[in-house]
Amino acid sequence: MTNTASTDTATWQEIDRRHHVHPFVDPRILAEKGTRVIVGAEGRHLIDSEGRRILDAMAGLWCVNLGYGREELARAAYDQMVELPYYNTFFRTASPPTIELSRVLAELTPGRIAHAFFSSSGSEANDTIVRLVRRYWDLQGKPAKKTFISRTYAYHGSTMAAASLGGFEAMHAVGDLPLPGFEHIMPPYWFAMGEAGETPKETGARAAKALEDRIAELGADRVAAFIGEPVIGAGGVIVPPDNYWPEIQRICRANDILLVCDEVITGFGRTGEWFGAQKFGIDADLMTIAKGLTSGYLPMSAVLMTDAVFDVLSGGGVIPHGYTYSGHPAAAAVALENIRLMKEEGVVERVREDTGPYFQARLRELADHPLVGEVRGVGLLGSLELSKDKASRELFDPVGQVGALCHEHLYDEGVIFRSMRDVMCTSPPLTITGEEIDELVTKARAGIDRTARDLGMM
Repeated sequence: MTNTASTDTATWQEIDRRHHVHPFVDPRILAEKGTRVIVGAEGRHLIDSEGRRILDAMAGLWCVNLGYGREELARAAYDQMVELPYYNTFFRTASPPTIELSRVLAELTPGRIAHAFFSSSGSEANDTIVRLVRRYWDLQGKPAKKTFISRTYAYHGSTMAAASLGGFEAMHAVGDLPLPGFEHIMPPYWFAMGEAGETPKETGARAAKALEDRIAELGADRVAAFIGEPVIGAGGVIVPPDNYWPEIQRICRANDILLVCDEVITGFGRTGEWFGAQKFGIDADLMTIAKGLTSGYLPMSAVLMTDAVFDVLSGGGVIPHGYTYSGHPAAAAVALENIRLMKEEGVVERVREDTGPYFQARLRELADHPLVGEVRGVGLLGSLELSKDKASRELFDPVGQVGALCHEHLYDEGVIFRSMRDVMCTSPPLTITGEEIDELVTKARAGIDRTARDLGMM
């Protein structure tokens, strides 16, 4: 094992330049500035190789819900690895933690969800959705129902199918995506897409009607499913108005289309409920979960489905799909312990009743900043939309440069947000304290001030 304490930052950076290919990072910037080397973490703070403590306002990548350094989760993984470090679920076999987790998830999830198919990432789970949903309709005698409808700025993963589900042009440009059979409609994104004089609810109604119109254009007999995150996460924390999801649900039911709820970010307490579906009243046919399932301590995800969906799939013989690590016993053991701790410590209730409301109130104080056009959020999920002119909702051109600049300033102030276009996203660990929320907002304001000064707006 490499001794991190004996290796200096410059050495790590040089090794990284020579050998490590980073996701979603420009290699030229890494070559110029060097990687940030993270060597440790405690609670809600990261520690870099220079000894700096940085508040992680993104919980890793929306996932470290219980914070860093939870020995209970590490012990659960260790104990399971000693007893049974790995076995597959292909040969009519399963391990006790995997079986138990499927039961716990069936009890925990809302609505009619009753079955779990395990994988290792949100991307794999959403890739699985595409195959299983199309298989479902084949077995129903409706093989023409192949098309998925998603939304612009939706993020559903990075595999070929999951990136096709997503609505990012930059991702579609890599690999000639989207693949055939994937359509995208507008999201309920009032700040960037609301028409003049339109209220957020009116934008939400128009966004829902976009689904109805696209189904009519394609023909309901060709549409397999609509997939959506309860709150669009990586696309800029776009929170829908109350009228949006009920109408989406009505349209899906009226057209015999499956409703898929992507809970990879919103699941496990992020919105102040165990699942975003509960927050927004979504009765899904299938759900995908990951991230908060294990608080990011080990990779694990799942596709969850109702009896009605499973009964069709199970009537078709062998389900010809799976992964080496589907239902990994150590990951399942960590997930079980993670859920147990969340229940025992009342984490979801605290987000709903205490830290979530306080976080939203403090974050909205930044709405008075000349650079902040809109503050959005729910629970411990938020975003700051940077705007050239908040009155007219004018965006910066080119998009993304101001957000990238602000991200650097925020990091220099000692807090990590994620920039998407010119939207600064935050999703802190669910265990964050009131004092740390104050720290987050104070450092965010300082970083935004520095950005505004660079732009001549202050």
